[in-house]
Amino acid sequence: MADLPEQWLDELSEFLRIESISADPERKDEVRRAGEWVRDFVRAAGGEADLVDTPTFPLVVGEVPSSSGDGPTVLVYGHFDVQPPAPLDEWETPPFEPTVRDGWLYGRGTADDKGQLYALLKAAAELQAAGELPVSVRVVCDGEEETGGHQVVEFIERDERGADAAVIFDSAMLRPGAPVFHTATRGLNYFHVRVRTGERDLHSGVFGGAALNAMHALMQTMQGVLPGDDGLPPEPLRAGTASPSEDELGAWQELASGGQLLTEGGAVAADMQAAEDFYLRTWANPAVDVNGIAGGEPHLQKTVLPVTAEANVSIRLAPGQDPDEIAAVFERLLREAAPEGAEVEVERWSFSAPGLVPPDSPAIKLAQDAFERVIGARPLLVRVGGTLPIVPALAGRGIPTIITGFDLPEGNIHSPNERLRVDHIPLAVEAAKELYRAFAQL
Repeated sequence: MADLPEQWLDELSEFLRIESISADPERKDEVRRAGEWVRDFVRAAGGEADLVDTPTFPLVVGEVPSSSGDGPTVLVYGHFDVQPPAPLDEWETPPFEPTVRDGWLYGRGTADDKGQLYALLKAAAELQAAGELPVSVRVVCDGEEETGGHQVVEFIERDERGADAAVIFDSAMLRPGAPVFHTATRGLNYFHVRVRTGERDLHSGVFGGAALNAMHALMQTMQGVLPGDDGLPPEPLRAGTASPSEDELGAWQELASGGQLLTEGGAVAADMQAAEDFYLRTWANPAVDVNGIAGGEPHLQKTVLPVTAEANVSIRLAPGQDPDEIAAVFERLLREAAPEGAEVEVERWSFSAPGLVPPDSPAIKLAQDAFERVIGARPLLVRVGGTLPIVPALAGRGIPTIITGFDLPEGNIHSPNERLRVDHIPLAVEAAKELYRAFAQL
């Protein structure tokens, strides 16, 4: 594979420098600026594109027409928002100053998802410039994927144009030279829980042991939804789960062991069975995680009984589960577990349904052939534990979707020192070109 052209690196670096953190209200204008960058890139590629304002963040909607003016339509999705970079002191180079080091491009958004979206856009631009784009490439991108936004989902649901296939580069290879296509994504319910236990903070010497402590109450409340000794969430939170087929389970046996992945990820197994059940737990089962806790004084010595405590807690939903149904059960379990006298507030901040992609669709087969021609290996069909809100929306419209990517397990997405292999950028562009060529047969 050819080296990354300097002009491509400059283009992508300009995109990566935009601090489009959708979770940070102070960066709202930066998210819009990233959308403007995508819009302008599509226009420069010979297409038409506009920002479509929504109640939250704008969408980018556009199209690069086929060179012949006809042919199938391929919808390209990617998100131009990124995760917050904290903790900043763990970055070896500034998160929004792209840096090439030891064959990797470092920076927030390199792998998730700006670098991979860039490859899809660049492939369409290159083919259009050569007069060789055999399909019309519809571009539908959002700036709130990292906060579970629904604007792109609602757009797809009401969109009358549709597409013959869709492509999303927002995932990873198993290892270099080993691509995968994802046939299922998990959904998400994200909650904010607040517990109050009285009128004011109290002196622990006067009231400790007698008065209800909000931090203690919060921890007890959380026990209602956290995994049990078997490592799984309570049975009511597993309702509706679609079990994987025997063929899927057999394919997963060919993958790296769960123990290896945990070790490579610098993680500690949650329990004795976690390594053996790694793929079941991360692909086929729901998973509950406390994402943050606040209350009291965690840094300075202060002998106090906090009166309030709060937490962010999420549940990844397995394929087959309904977000609204599980949300109601989740809140009920929290309230039932709370100690008497504690006031519990539960807010659902975001949600997304899980998605299933038919693995036997013609688009999947054509795409596997295309990747095999470029990479030399046929993509393995697996599930993914993450959430892409657009996937169930596309499935509901009958649009077969290729969900794949060129990140690697060691790409550090959502962590400090996020990175993408430099040689994977031109590889991704070539694979996208071949996908567009293959989809001319649809």
